[in-house]
Amino acid sequence: MLYQAYQTQSDLMSPLRLLAQSGGASFWLPRTEGSLLRKLAASMEVFSRLRLTHTRPAYGITSVLVGERKLAVTEESVLRTPFGTLLRFKKESPADLPYQPPVLLVAPLSGHFATLLRETVRTLLQDHDVYITDWHNARDVSLRHGPFGLDDYIEHMIRFVEAIGPGSHVVAVCQPCVAALAATALMAEDNNPAQPRSLTLMAGPVDCRVNPTGVNQLATSQPIDWFEKNLISHVPLPHAGYMRRVYPGFVQLSAFLSMNLERHKKSFQDLYRHLVDGDIEKANAVRLFYEEYLAVNDLPAEFYLETVEKVFQTYDLALGKLMYRGRLVNPRAIRRTALMTVEGERDDICSIGQTVAAQDLCTGIRPYMKTHHVQTGVGHYGVFSGRKWNQQIYPRVREMIHASLG
Repeated sequence: MLYQAYQTQSDLMSPLRLLAQSGGASFWLPRTEGSLLRKLAASMEVFSRLRLTHTRPAYGITSVLVGERKLAVTEESVLRTPFGTLLRFKKESPADLPYQPPVLLVAPLSGHFATLLRETVRTLLQDHDVYITDWHNARDVSLRHGPFGLDDYIEHMIRFVEAIGPGSHVVAVCQPCVAALAATALMAEDNNPAQPRSLTLMAGPVDCRVNPTGVNQLATSQPIDWFEKNLISHVPLPHAGYMRRVYPGFVQLSAFLSMNLERHKKSFQDLYRHLVDGDIEKANAVRLFYEEYLAVNDLPAEFYLETVEKVFQTYDLALGKLMYRGRLVNPRAIRRTALMTVEGERDDICSIGQTVAAQDLCTGIRPYMKTHHVQTGVGHYGVFSGRKWNQQIYPRVREMIHASLG
């Protein structure tokens, strides 16, 4: 009923937003700063943007600066399943271009699309051949494709790494750190020739018993049955995933918005003022942020519930109990893969200590192949985006990857 109510409200509001969008464009007069028409146009645009979208935004990465050369970038689908695409950002390859090791960037499946990591991609592209796990919106996946749980996520990781081939490197951001570590351990135990040469875990919940955050406390505040009963919905018509059980992206986003409601209200007030004043550059910055932030991705119910239970409630990986299709995951089996963990000093989603816990689990990795970095002055998103990611964290990640080429 929750999803159906949301869909009905969205359908009813859609004509009004389209009218506001077209009206705002009609009343836009470049040389009338502060006029009544300009204020009316700005009001209409702000109203039209107060909406959620359910389609992945474009990555918008068409070129990258490598050294002093600007190289064209195109997107290439390497492997596609109903639930996700292994997407490659393929660069021009001049004959004198130095070797750039392949890197799989593992994006969270947590209510937003993988485009949330576009800045991470753009930075990695300077020195690497970059791939990303481009997860699909579960509400667009037909029931005939079956369920998608944590095991399926791990299986996708293994398949994607195998598709890239031997010599790859894996960088996991936030939630998928557990799955990335599990996939690497399974490949190591099987002596899989495609097992990654390095694994970088960034701000991920490897052991949520350490310094619990508000997110961790929320996950343990109710039994898993409560999450299933109160947060899981069926996809309504007319979507391709009709009747699929999902954790709706709009529920996740509502929780995020409520945590910083005043800040978001101020952002839209700022957008209105920028439009009235004709400050298009500042208005565009707000527009771009919310085009991404308000694009929501529904999670398969199985994946969401298993992640809440196994990662945030029973700590299966940290306690040596995580199972993959009836098989125990053994991080001690990892020997040939270098390990780097990265944490943010001010991270209030995945606190200091939760990611570095992977170092103690991977006892088979020699000490000289392990690296840990705590970045001062950054919160969760600052670990993989922003100035300190580009200037201080990324150079260390790059150094570790290139030192692991072998």
